[in-house]
Formats: sequence, C-alpha cells, structure tokens
Amino acid sequence: MIIYQRRAPAGPGCGGCLLLVALALLVLGGAPLLLNVFGTLLLALGIVVLTGFIAVWAFTWYVRHKVRLYEQSQSESHNLFVYLLVHILVRIAQLDGTVTRAETAAISEFFRVHLHYNHQQLLWVKGLIKEAMASQLTLDDLLAEFRRRFGYEPRLILLELIYRVMYVNAEVSPQELQTLQQIADFLEINPYDHQAIRARYQARAGAPGGVRGADQEARYYRTLGLEPGADFEQVKSAYRNLSKQYHPDKVNHLGEEFKKVAEEKMKEINQAYQYLKKRHEGS
Repeated sequence: MIIYQRRAPAGPGCGGCLLLVALALLVLGGAPLLLNVFGTLLLALGIVVLTGFIAVWAFTWYVRHKVRLYEQSQSESHNLFVYLLVHILVRIAQLDGTVTRAETAAISEFFRVHLHYNHQQLLWVKGLIKEAMASQLTLDDLLAEFRRRFGYEPRLILLELIYRVMYVNAEVSPQELQTLQQIADFLEINPYDHQAIRARYQARAGAPGGVRGADQEARYYRTLGLEPGADFEQVKSAYRNLSKQYHPDKVNHLGEEFKKVAEEKMKEINQAYQYLKKRHEGS
C-alpha cells in the first residue's frame, strides 16, 4: 500500500540562513561587524584547509621516508631483483595492450601472500608498479639486464616466480605459455630445468600436459622434471642437479624472502626424492 505523507514546509536553506545572518549583522553592527565576522570565518576556513594540506603532505613524506629506509636496509642485489621482477610482471601484463587494475592488484597480492610482504614493503612494490607503468623499457630490455646482472640460480627463481603469478589464474592460455617459453629461452634456462618448473605448475593446476593432484607418484616425478616411470638413476641425477640449483645459499644475496622461496622449492624436491626412493627400494 502506498501512503502519501505530508512534507514539512521548506525552510530558507543554507543560503537563506546565511543571508539572514548577514542582514542581522548589518542591522546590529553595520558593515564593520559584518566584515569582522566573515573575515574570522574565512580565516578559520583557511586554517582548516592549510592544516589538511600539511597533514596530507606530512603523511606522504612519512610514507616515502619509511619506504626509503626499507630500500636502504636491503642489499643492491635484492632491490634490483625486485625492481626487475615487478617491471617484468607489468610488461607481461601489458602484452595484450593494456594493464587493468585487477592485474596490478594481483601483482601486489602476490607479494603479500607468497612473499609475505608487510604494509611498508607493499608500498614500495606499489611505487615500483607505478614506475613500471610509465617506463619505456621493453620486456627484452629488462630480461637482458636481468641476464647480465644475475647468475643462473636467480634466473631460475625469477622464472619460478613468474610461473607462480601466471598460475594464480584458473587458466593459462597458449599465448601465455609461449611467452613463458620465450622468457626461459631469453634467460638461457636449460630446457630440462624449465620443464621441471612448467610440469610442476601444470600438475598443480590439472592443466593439459600435467597431472592431477590425486596421482601422487606422477606428481613427484614431475617435481623432479621427469616423466612418470623414470628409473632410479634418473631420479638421483635429477635430484642432485635440482638440489644444487635451488640450494638457499645460492640466492642468499637476493634477500630473505627469496631465500625462503628456494627453501620451499628444496622441501618439494626432497619430498619427491624421498618418496620415489622408497618406492624404488620397495620394488
């Protein structure tokens, strides 16, 4: 049922009230009183605006100061690694012609969830994302600089992290897989090592070319970059090679968060090796 309600009579409104106050002041004290009152109000308004401006400036300076202190507390290798990683991820996101807010948010979220960045570190990353968006450096420029400045093990960690970001999505397109292949080739990653990384993420996602999590034994073979059913000599050889490449000491100079990435990788490699070792010993 629709019920009609009477509306209260409209008042003079803010503008009308202000006009009435001005008239009252003019009548009571003349023009000097009117000017004094409105001058005081304008001065108060100016003070409020100036205080707000100073507060925003002070907060911005504080944030930049904290970010600068964090940068200064890290090694040059660490800062350059993150700088290049962020720029490379932004360039990959730009391959379709544009970078959406969801894509930049996904990059920040990756650092928060997978690398456990705190608020201060995330402010730094967001600044790097903004810088990367405005940069004229190409993906080839960035990869060439990374290859020039870092050895083989950091390159593997970089490729590992790029795969992590790409496989945040439910599906990875053939074009994206082709891009990943081109990046691996540009970084001069051994095809065997690249296959070990790709197979592991495809297995986790249940993507074509991978295996589903229920097939535990096949998943462990994939972790070592091997086809299911490989003999134990191949398992031992793969384990030795991967253990050398992902040893945390090899990436210690990159910073604590990337050392943890290597430690997580080593844990997966050890788990796969121990499982397959027991299977072969029992057969």
